[in-house]
Amino acid sequence: MTGQPRTPAEAGPPRIDLDRLGRLLGDPGLAWLVERVRRRMERDEPLTGPVTLADPTTTERAAAERLLGRAPRAGRSLSVRLDAVDAVLRRSGISPEGLAPAITALTGPVARLADVREQEANAWQEAYAPLATLSRLRPELAEWADQLRKDGLVRRLARTPQAAKVLLTDAVTALHELPADPAVSLPAFAAAALGDAHALDDGTPLATLVLSGVRALTGFPDGNGAEWRREAWASAGLLRDALSSTVLTLGLRGTPALDWLTDEGEPAVLTLRQLTRNLPGRAPTVVYVCENPTVLATAADTHGAACPPLVCLQGQPSAAALTLLRHLHAHGSTLRYHGDFDWGGLRIAEALLRRVPWQPWRYTAADYRAAAASTPLAPPLTGTPATAAWDPDLAAALAELGVRIEEETVLDTLLADLVH
Repeated sequence: MTGQPRTPAEAGPPRIDLDRLGRLLGDPGLAWLVERVRRRMERDEPLTGPVTLADPTTTERAAAERLLGRAPRAGRSLSVRLDAVDAVLRRSGISPEGLAPAITALTGPVARLADVREQEANAWQEAYAPLATLSRLRPELAEWADQLRKDGLVRRLARTPQAAKVLLTDAVTALHELPADPAVSLPAFAAAALGDAHALDDGTPLATLVLSGVRALTGFPDGNGAEWRREAWASAGLLRDALSSTVLTLGLRGTPALDWLTDEGEPAVLTLRQLTRNLPGRAPTVVYVCENPTVLATAADTHGAACPPLVCLQGQPSAAALTLLRHLHAHGSTLRYHGDFDWGGLRIAEALLRRVPWQPWRYTAADYRAAAASTPLAPPLTGTPATAAWDPDLAAALAELGVRIEEETVLDTLLADLVH
Protein backbone atom coordinates (compact mmCIF):
# COMPACT_ATOMS: atom_id res chain seq x y z
CA MET A 1 0.00 0.00 0.00
CA THR A 2 1.28 3.45 -0.83
CA GLY A 3 1.71 6.15 1.75
CA GLN A 4 2.51 3.77 4.61
CA PRO A 5 5.97 3.92 6.19
CA ARG A 6 8.26 1.01 5.53
CA THR A 7 9.05 -1.39 8.33
CA PRO A 8 12.67 -1.49 9.63
CA ALA A 9 13.24 -4.72 7.70
CA GLU A 10 12.08 -3.01 4.49
CA ALA A 11 13.93 0.21 5.05
CA GLY A 12 17.42 -1.12 4.23
CA PRO A 13 20.68 0.19 5.71
CA PRO A 14 20.73 3.74 7.04
CA ARG A 15 21.82 6.21 4.40
CA ILE A 16 25.13 8.05 4.62
CA ASP A 17 25.12 11.83 4.25
CA LEU A 18 27.71 12.07 1.48
CA ASP A 19 27.86 15.88 1.44
CA ARG A 20 28.66 16.16 5.12
CA LEU A 21 30.95 13.12 4.97
CA GLY A 22 32.94 14.76 2.18
CA ARG A 23 33.36 17.92 4.20
CA LEU A 24 34.37 15.99 7.31
CA LEU A 25 36.58 13.11 6.22
CA GLY A 26 37.27 14.31 2.67
CA ASP A 27 39.47 17.10 3.96
CA PRO A 28 42.98 16.77 2.34
CA GLY A 29 44.44 17.14 5.81
CA LEU A 30 42.88 13.79 6.74
CA ALA A 31 44.06 11.84 3.69
CA TRP A 32 46.63 10.05 5.83
CA LEU A 33 43.92 8.98 8.29
CA VAL A 34 41.63 7.67 5.55
CA GLU A 35 44.52 5.69 4.04
CA ARG A 36 45.36 4.13 7.42
CA VAL A 37 41.74 3.08 7.91
CA ARG A 38 41.56 1.55 4.41
CA ARG A 39 44.76 -0.38 5.13
CA ARG A 40 43.25 -1.82 8.30
CA MET A 41 40.08 -2.76 6.46
CA GLU A 42 42.11 -4.53 3.77
CA ARG A 43 43.76 -6.63 6.47
CA ASP A 44 40.55 -7.25 8.46
CA GLU A 45 42.09 -5.43 11.41
CA PRO A 46 39.84 -3.75 14.03
CA LEU A 47 39.04 -0.07 13.56
CA THR A 48 39.85 0.80 17.14
CA GLY A 49 42.72 2.35 19.02
CA PRO A 50 45.00 5.18 17.96
CA VAL A 51 46.68 5.84 14.61
CA THR A 52 49.69 8.13 14.68
CA LEU A 53 51.26 10.47 12.14
CA ALA A 54 54.83 11.59 12.71
CA ASP A 55 55.70 15.24 12.04
CA PRO A 56 52.22 16.41 10.95
CA THR A 57 51.74 19.70 9.17
CA THR A 58 49.70 22.55 10.54
CA THR A 59 46.97 21.70 8.03
CA GLU A 60 46.83 18.09 9.21
CA ARG A 61 46.59 19.15 12.87
CA ALA A 62 43.79 21.61 12.06
CA ALA A 63 41.84 18.97 10.14
CA ALA A 64 42.08 16.52 13.05
CA GLU A 65 40.84 19.27 15.42
CA ARG A 66 37.79 19.93 13.21
CA LEU A 67 37.06 16.22 13.00
CA LEU A 68 37.18 15.58 16.74
CA GLY A 69 35.83 18.99 17.89
CA ARG A 70 38.88 19.49 20.09
CA ALA A 71 42.60 19.89 19.72
CA PRO A 72 44.61 16.64 19.66
CA ARG A 73 47.19 16.07 22.33
CA ALA A 74 50.25 18.23 22.08
CA GLY A 75 53.49 16.70 20.85
CA ARG A 76 55.62 16.24 17.75
CA SER A 77 53.34 13.49 16.41
CA LEU A 78 49.59 13.49 15.82
CA SER A 79 47.41 10.67 17.22
CA VAL A 80 43.75 10.12 16.44
CA ARG A 81 41.68 7.40 18.08
CA LEU A 82 39.56 5.54 15.56
CA ASP A 83 36.94 4.83 18.23
CA ALA A 84 36.47 8.59 18.58
CA VAL A 85 36.09 9.08 14.81
CA ASP A 86 33.56 6.26 14.71
CA ALA A 87 31.59 7.86 17.53
CA VAL A 88 31.55 11.25 15.75
CA LEU A 89 30.19 9.69 12.57
CA ARG A 90 27.45 7.82 14.42
CA ARG A 91 26.36 10.69 16.70
CA SER A 92 26.25 13.21 13.88
CA GLY A 93 24.16 10.92 11.70
CA ILE A 94 26.69 11.31 8.87
CA SER A 95 27.29 7.52 8.92
CA PRO A 96 24.91 5.82 11.33
CA GLU A 97 26.80 2.53 11.09
CA GLY A 98 30.15 4.08 11.80
CA LEU A 99 33.60 4.36 10.28
CA ALA A 100 33.87 1.37 7.93
CA PRO A 101 30.82 2.21 5.77
CA ALA A 102 31.89 5.85 5.73
CA ILE A 103 35.33 5.00 4.31
CA THR A 104 33.77 2.77 1.66
CA ALA A 105 31.30 5.48 0.67
CA LEU A 106 34.05 8.09 0.53
CA THR A 107 36.77 6.14 -1.30
CA GLY A 108 35.08 3.13 -2.91
CA PRO A 109 35.00 -0.59 -2.10
CA VAL A 110 37.92 -1.96 -0.09
CA ALA A 111 39.38 -5.21 -1.39
CA ARG A 112 40.27 -7.57 1.44
CA LEU A 113 43.84 -8.77 1.05
CA ALA A 114 42.79 -12.30 1.89
CA ASP A 115 40.32 -12.24 -1.01
CA VAL A 116 42.89 -10.68 -3.31
CA ARG A 117 45.44 -13.35 -2.42
CA GLU A 118 42.90 -16.11 -2.94
CA GLN A 119 41.90 -14.71 -6.32
CA GLU A 120 45.55 -14.41 -7.32
CA ALA A 121 46.30 -17.97 -6.20
CA ASN A 122 43.36 -19.23 -8.25
CA ALA A 123 44.53 -17.21 -11.24
CA TRP A 124 48.05 -18.69 -11.00
CA GLN A 125 46.61 -22.18 -10.69
CA GLU A 126 44.65 -21.58 -13.87
CA ALA A 127 47.75 -20.16 -15.56
CA TYR A 128 49.62 -23.43 -14.96
CA ALA A 129 46.79 -25.53 -16.43
CA PRO A 130 48.58 -26.01 -19.80
CA LEU A 131 51.35 -27.91 -17.96
CA ALA A 132 48.84 -30.57 -16.91
CA THR A 133 48.01 -31.12 -20.57
CA LEU A 134 51.70 -31.35 -21.43
CA SER A 135 52.37 -33.87 -18.65
CA ARG A 136 49.52 -36.04 -19.89
CA LEU A 137 50.60 -35.94 -23.54
CA ARG A 138 54.35 -36.05 -22.92
CA PRO A 139 55.01 -38.03 -19.70
CA GLU A 140 58.76 -37.60 -20.15
CA LEU A 141 58.26 -33.88 -19.42
CA ALA A 142 56.06 -34.38 -16.35
CA GLU A 143 58.94 -33.95 -13.89
CA TRP A 144 60.07 -30.76 -15.64
CA ALA A 145 56.51 -29.40 -15.61
CA ASP A 146 56.19 -30.15 -11.90
CA GLN A 147 59.47 -28.38 -11.16
CA LEU A 148 58.34 -25.40 -13.23
CA ARG A 149 55.38 -24.93 -10.91
CA LYS A 150 57.73 -24.70 -7.93
CA ASP A 151 60.87 -22.86 -9.00
CA GLY A 152 59.40 -19.43 -9.80
CA LEU A 153 60.78 -19.23 -13.37
CA VAL A 154 57.36 -18.63 -14.93
CA ARG A 155 56.51 -15.92 -12.40
CA ARG A 156 59.80 -14.16 -13.08
CA LEU A 157 59.28 -14.32 -16.83
CA ALA A 158 55.58 -13.46 -16.98
CA ARG A 159 54.91 -11.39 -13.80
CA THR A 160 51.10 -11.81 -14.02
CA PRO A 161 48.88 -14.92 -14.19
CA GLN A 162 47.32 -13.70 -17.41
CA ALA A 163 50.68 -13.32 -19.14
CA ALA A 164 51.84 -16.64 -17.66
CA LYS A 165 48.94 -18.55 -19.16
CA VAL A 166 49.70 -17.18 -22.61
CA LEU A 167 53.39 -17.96 -22.17
CA LEU A 168 52.79 -21.51 -20.98
CA THR A 169 50.23 -22.20 -23.68
CA ASP A 170 52.75 -21.22 -26.34
CA ALA A 171 55.54 -23.19 -24.64
CA VAL A 172 53.39 -26.32 -24.48
CA THR A 173 52.45 -25.89 -28.13
CA ALA A 174 56.13 -25.74 -29.11
CA LEU A 175 57.32 -28.59 -26.88
CA HIS A 176 54.54 -30.87 -28.08
CA GLU A 177 56.13 -30.76 -31.56
CA LEU A 178 59.66 -31.56 -30.38
CA PRO A 179 62.10 -33.04 -31.12
CA ALA A 180 61.81 -32.02 -34.76
CA ASP A 181 62.55 -34.86 -37.16
CA PRO A 182 63.86 -34.10 -39.67
CA ALA A 183 65.72 -31.12 -38.26
CA VAL A 184 64.41 -27.69 -39.22
CA SER A 185 65.60 -24.13 -38.79
CA LEU A 186 64.53 -22.51 -35.52
CA PRO A 187 62.74 -19.54 -37.20
CA ALA A 188 60.87 -21.87 -39.57
CA PHE A 189 59.74 -24.01 -36.64
CA ALA A 190 58.62 -20.94 -34.67
CA ALA A 191 56.65 -19.65 -37.64
CA ALA A 192 54.92 -22.99 -38.22
CA ALA A 193 54.19 -23.83 -34.56
CA LEU A 194 53.61 -20.37 -33.09
CA GLY A 195 52.81 -18.12 -36.03
CA ASP A 196 55.84 -15.90 -35.46
CA ALA A 197 59.30 -16.61 -36.87
CA HIS A 198 60.87 -14.53 -34.06
CA ALA A 199 58.90 -16.09 -31.18
CA LEU A 200 61.93 -18.13 -30.06
CA ASP A 201 64.57 -15.46 -30.57
CA ASP A 202 67.24 -15.19 -27.87
CA GLY A 203 66.16 -13.24 -24.81
CA THR A 204 62.41 -13.69 -25.16
CA PRO A 205 60.57 -15.25 -22.20
CA LEU A 206 59.17 -17.93 -24.49
CA ALA A 207 62.63 -18.90 -25.77
CA THR A 208 63.91 -19.17 -22.19
CA LEU A 209 61.02 -21.40 -21.18
CA VAL A 210 61.04 -23.63 -24.26
CA LEU A 211 64.82 -24.06 -24.12
CA SER A 212 64.44 -25.20 -20.51
CA GLY A 213 61.91 -27.78 -21.69
CA VAL A 214 64.17 -28.84 -24.54
CA ARG A 215 66.99 -29.59 -22.10
CA ALA A 216 64.59 -31.67 -19.99
CA LEU A 217 63.49 -33.50 -23.11
CA THR A 218 66.94 -34.24 -24.49
CA GLY A 219 69.10 -34.27 -21.35
CA PHE A 220 71.32 -31.50 -22.70
CA PRO A 221 73.77 -30.42 -19.97
CA ASP A 222 73.93 -27.08 -18.17
CA GLY A 223 75.84 -24.26 -19.80
CA ASN A 224 75.63 -20.74 -21.15
CA GLY A 225 76.60 -18.60 -24.11
CA ALA A 226 75.53 -18.46 -27.74
CA GLU A 227 77.28 -21.67 -28.74
CA TRP A 228 75.73 -23.60 -25.86
CA ARG A 229 72.24 -22.35 -26.81
CA ARG A 230 72.81 -23.29 -30.44
CA GLU A 231 73.76 -26.83 -29.46
CA ALA A 232 70.88 -27.08 -26.97
CA TRP A 233 68.33 -26.12 -29.64
CA ALA A 234 69.96 -28.49 -32.09
CA SER A 235 69.63 -31.36 -29.62
CA ALA A 236 65.88 -31.14 -30.29
CA GLY A 237 66.29 -30.74 -34.06
CA LEU A 238 66.06 -26.94 -34.16
CA LEU A 239 68.91 -25.42 -36.12
CA ARG A 240 70.12 -21.90 -35.52
CA ASP A 241 73.31 -22.54 -37.46
CA ALA A 242 73.67 -25.92 -39.14
CA LEU A 243 77.32 -25.33 -40.11
CA SER A 244 78.93 -24.52 -36.75
CA SER A 245 77.98 -27.80 -35.07
CA THR A 246 80.48 -30.46 -36.16
CA VAL A 247 81.79 -33.91 -35.32
CA LEU A 248 85.12 -35.55 -36.25
CA THR A 249 85.24 -39.05 -37.73
CA LEU A 250 87.85 -41.46 -39.02
CA GLY A 251 87.30 -44.74 -40.88
CA LEU A 252 83.58 -44.16 -41.29
CA ARG A 253 81.91 -45.03 -44.59
CA GLY A 254 78.50 -44.59 -46.12
CA THR A 255 78.67 -41.49 -48.34
CA PRO A 256 80.92 -40.79 -51.34
CA ALA A 257 82.86 -38.18 -49.34
CA LEU A 258 83.31 -40.45 -46.32
CA ASP A 259 84.34 -43.40 -48.51
CA TRP A 260 87.02 -41.30 -50.22
CA LEU A 261 88.40 -39.90 -46.95
CA THR A 262 88.46 -43.37 -45.37
CA ASP A 263 90.36 -44.77 -48.34
CA GLU A 264 92.86 -41.93 -47.90
CA GLY A 265 93.09 -42.55 -44.14
CA GLU A 266 92.07 -38.96 -43.47
CA PRO A 267 89.70 -37.60 -40.78
CA ALA A 268 86.36 -36.09 -41.81
CA VAL A 269 84.68 -33.04 -40.33
CA LEU A 270 80.92 -33.52 -40.62
CA THR A 271 78.57 -30.58 -40.08
CA LEU A 272 75.07 -30.83 -38.70
CA ARG A 273 73.80 -29.65 -42.08
CA GLN A 274 75.45 -32.59 -43.82
CA LEU A 275 74.12 -35.06 -41.27
CA THR A 276 70.55 -33.81 -41.46
CA ARG A 277 70.63 -34.12 -45.25
CA ASN A 278 72.80 -37.16 -45.91
CA LEU A 279 73.50 -39.60 -43.07
CA PRO A 280 75.98 -42.44 -43.64
CA GLY A 281 74.41 -45.40 -45.41
CA ARG A 282 76.40 -47.94 -43.41
CA ALA A 283 76.38 -48.80 -39.72
CA PRO A 284 79.56 -50.64 -38.64
CA THR A 285 79.30 -53.38 -36.02
CA VAL A 286 81.46 -51.39 -33.58
CA VAL A 287 82.16 -47.67 -33.52
CA TYR A 288 84.78 -46.29 -31.10
CA VAL A 289 84.07 -42.89 -29.57
CA CYS A 290 86.62 -40.63 -27.85
CA GLU A 291 86.53 -37.23 -26.17
CA ASN A 292 89.70 -35.53 -27.44
CA PRO A 293 90.79 -34.76 -31.03
CA THR A 294 94.38 -35.84 -30.27
CA VAL A 295 93.23 -39.45 -30.09
CA LEU A 296 91.61 -39.31 -33.53
CA ALA A 297 94.48 -37.38 -35.12
CA THR A 298 97.06 -39.81 -33.78
CA ALA A 299 94.94 -42.76 -34.89
CA ALA A 300 94.92 -41.31 -38.41
CA ASP A 301 98.72 -40.93 -38.30
CA THR A 302 99.24 -44.41 -36.91
CA HIS A 303 96.61 -46.54 -38.66
CA GLY A 304 95.49 -44.45 -41.61
CA ALA A 305 93.01 -46.27 -43.84
CA ALA A 306 93.19 -49.36 -41.60
CA CYS A 307 91.67 -47.57 -38.60
CA PRO A 308 88.26 -48.91 -37.55
CA PRO A 309 85.40 -46.39 -37.32
CA LEU A 310 86.24 -43.72 -34.74
CA VAL A 311 84.17 -40.69 -33.72
CA CYS A 312 85.48 -37.76 -31.64
CA LEU A 313 83.14 -35.59 -29.54
CA GLN A 314 85.63 -32.71 -29.09
CA GLY A 315 84.31 -32.18 -25.56
CA GLN A 316 80.60 -31.95 -24.82
CA PRO A 317 78.53 -33.95 -27.36
CA SER A 318 77.42 -31.54 -30.06
CA ALA A 319 74.18 -31.74 -31.99
CA ALA A 320 76.16 -33.07 -34.93
CA ALA A 321 77.78 -35.78 -32.79
CA LEU A 322 74.46 -36.78 -31.27
CA THR A 323 72.78 -36.93 -34.66
CA LEU A 324 75.50 -39.20 -36.01
CA LEU A 325 75.73 -41.48 -32.97
CA ARG A 326 71.98 -41.87 -32.64
CA HIS A 327 71.81 -42.82 -36.29
CA LEU A 328 74.57 -45.41 -35.93
CA HIS A 329 73.05 -46.87 -32.77
CA ALA A 330 69.58 -47.05 -34.32
CA HIS A 331 71.04 -49.00 -37.24
CA GLY A 332 72.80 -51.56 -35.09
CA SER A 333 76.23 -50.17 -34.23
CA THR A 334 77.64 -50.79 -30.77
CA LEU A 335 79.21 -47.60 -29.46
CA ARG A 336 82.29 -47.93 -27.25
CA TYR A 337 83.26 -44.74 -25.41
CA HIS A 338 86.41 -43.46 -23.71
CA GLY A 339 87.02 -40.07 -22.12
CA ASP A 340 89.25 -38.28 -19.65
CA PHE A 341 89.42 -39.77 -16.16
CA ASP A 342 88.39 -36.61 -14.31
CA TRP A 343 85.15 -35.10 -13.06
CA GLY A 344 84.58 -33.14 -16.26
CA GLY A 345 85.17 -36.27 -18.32
CA LEU A 346 82.61 -38.18 -16.27
CA ARG A 347 80.05 -35.44 -16.78
CA ILE A 348 80.58 -35.51 -20.55
CA ALA A 349 80.20 -39.29 -20.55
CA GLU A 350 77.01 -39.06 -18.47
CA ALA A 351 75.60 -36.43 -20.83
CA LEU A 352 76.24 -38.72 -23.78
CA LEU A 353 74.81 -41.76 -22.00
CA ARG A 354 71.54 -39.93 -21.32
CA ARG A 355 71.09 -39.45 -25.05
CA VAL A 356 72.47 -42.59 -26.66
CA PRO A 357 73.55 -45.96 -25.18
CA TRP A 358 77.23 -46.85 -25.17
CA GLN A 359 79.56 -49.37 -23.59
CA PRO A 360 82.82 -48.37 -21.89
CA TRP A 361 86.02 -48.54 -23.91
CA ARG A 362 88.72 -48.94 -21.26
CA TYR A 363 86.67 -46.52 -19.19
CA THR A 364 86.01 -48.33 -15.91
CA ALA A 365 87.35 -48.19 -12.36
CA ALA A 366 89.79 -51.01 -13.12
CA ASP A 367 91.10 -49.13 -16.18
CA TYR A 368 91.51 -45.94 -14.15
CA ARG A 369 93.41 -47.70 -11.37
CA ALA A 370 95.74 -49.35 -13.89
CA ALA A 371 96.40 -46.02 -15.65
CA ALA A 372 97.00 -44.20 -12.37
CA ALA A 373 99.43 -46.87 -11.21
CA SER A 374 101.52 -46.44 -14.38
CA THR A 375 101.44 -42.61 -14.23
CA PRO A 376 103.32 -41.54 -11.08
CA LEU A 377 103.34 -37.85 -12.03
CA ALA A 378 99.63 -37.60 -12.89
CA PRO A 379 98.19 -34.15 -12.03
CA PRO A 380 95.85 -33.83 -9.04
CA LEU A 381 92.10 -34.18 -9.52
CA THR A 382 90.16 -30.94 -9.10
CA GLY A 383 86.58 -29.77 -9.50
CA THR A 384 83.16 -30.93 -8.34
CA PRO A 385 82.65 -34.70 -8.10
CA ALA A 386 80.40 -36.44 -10.61
CA THR A 387 78.84 -39.90 -10.99
CA ALA A 388 79.43 -42.67 -13.51
CA ALA A 389 76.26 -44.65 -14.21
CA TRP A 390 78.10 -47.20 -16.38
CA ASP A 391 80.44 -48.09 -13.49
CA PRO A 392 79.50 -46.77 -10.03
CA ASP A 393 82.94 -47.78 -8.71
CA LEU A 394 84.67 -45.34 -11.07
CA ALA A 395 83.64 -42.16 -9.23
CA ALA A 396 84.70 -43.73 -5.93
CA ALA A 397 88.08 -44.67 -7.42
CA LEU A 398 88.67 -41.11 -8.63
CA ALA A 399 87.81 -39.74 -5.20
CA GLU A 400 90.13 -42.26 -3.56
CA LEU A 401 93.21 -41.83 -5.79
CA GLY A 402 92.67 -38.12 -6.49
CA VAL A 403 94.59 -37.95 -9.79
CA ARG A 404 93.55 -36.96 -13.28
CA ILE A 405 94.30 -39.26 -16.23
CA GLU A 406 93.73 -37.63 -19.61
CA GLU A 407 93.10 -39.61 -22.78
CA GLU A 408 96.50 -38.61 -24.13
CA THR A 409 98.11 -40.39 -21.17
CA VAL A 410 96.69 -43.76 -22.24
CA LEU A 411 96.97 -43.08 -25.97
CA ASP A 412 99.15 -46.11 -26.70
CA THR A 413 96.64 -48.43 -25.09
CA LEU A 414 93.76 -46.91 -27.04
CA LEU A 415 95.66 -47.09 -30.34
CA ALA A 416 96.40 -50.74 -29.72
CA ASP A 417 92.68 -51.43 -29.54
CA LEU A 418 92.20 -49.85 -32.96
CA VAL A 419 94.17 -52.52 -34.79
CA HIS A 420 91.89 -54.70 -36.94
